[in-house]
Amino acid sequence: MRVGVIGATGAVGKELVEVLGKRRFPVTTLKLFASARSAGTRQQTPWGEVAIEEFTPAAAKGLDLALLAVSGDFAKAHARALAAEGVAVVDNSSALRLEPDVPLVVPEVNADAIGDHKLIANPNCTTAILVVALEPLRQAFGLKRVIVSTYQAASGAGAEGMAELEQESRRVLLEGGQPGHAVFAHPLPFNVIPQIDSFQPNGYTREEMKVAWESRKIMGLPDLLVSCTAVRIPTFRVHAEAVTIETERPVTPEAARAVLARAAGVKVVDDPAQQRYPMPLTATGQDDVEAGRIRANPVFGDHGLDIFLCGDQLLKGAALNAVQIAERMRLG
Repeated sequence: MRVGVIGATGAVGKELVEVLGKRRFPVTTLKLFASARSAGTRQQTPWGEVAIEEFTPAAAKGLDLALLAVSGDFAKAHARALAAEGVAVVDNSSALRLEPDVPLVVPEVNADAIGDHKLIANPNCTTAILVVALEPLRQAFGLKRVIVSTYQAASGAGAEGMAELEQESRRVLLEGGQPGHAVFAHPLPFNVIPQIDSFQPNGYTREEMKVAWESRKIMGLPDLLVSCTAVRIPTFRVHAEAVTIETERPVTPEAARAVLARAAGVKVVDDPAQQRYPMPLTATGQDDVEAGRIRANPVFGDHGLDIFLCGDQLLKGAALNAVQIAERMRLG
């Protein structure tokens, strides 16, 4: 396949290239696109060094697959046009996720939605990590409401966010100075920031609302009650989520643990006696979402469950999910 990665020099773009190689995606020609300032530089890939090109519609002509790791404005300008030319497009931005004619897909949950579509949206990283665990529980016990608090890594703000966390941590630890900030609303080292994206009229941030909107679309539950609080924390690349659910049918921790143990894309890490539970350190670089701290929720009685999840934001939250979508699309 003739594959193009658009936004190849960013954190998600680089991860997309690595995932294509690890999953032995049938790449015959790999084209890497980025901004004009990166054009002409070379990037190491599983297929050798590849020169970065500035994106133009003409340069992308003839691709079988385009993986977009760029802004929503770019997606609005080019994604539909590429698909109209016969290119299969997977868009990582938020621009088209809620468009009624664009499937929003997590393959373990709703791969059937791909069908013959040439343009597929990749969900918000937090949503992808969440619904991989929610969907098998929904199938087994039904879902009435979901309350989730997220602890999101610097990688959610891209390579610039990770660089700022490292730089400002060094400023404190090695230089004895005060941390600064440019990418985040406040200094992130030794801090947590209860704001990701802009605040909406209802008091929630856009990131928090994305979790609700996108989860409903992916699982086909337009009336599902979802409340989210999203918090940025000073870790590099794994998002953690504390999830409380109320189910339609009775649920026990043992039954839920058994369901999740069989679920694709989920790894149960749940042995409190041995202090084993999901953590960013253990989930980093892992394809599966770790699920643990599975316990009955006393508020909802025998219809309630609490779970803790950790998922690599650059993998299942972005690049891996995009490549899994591409593997199921009708290419060429």
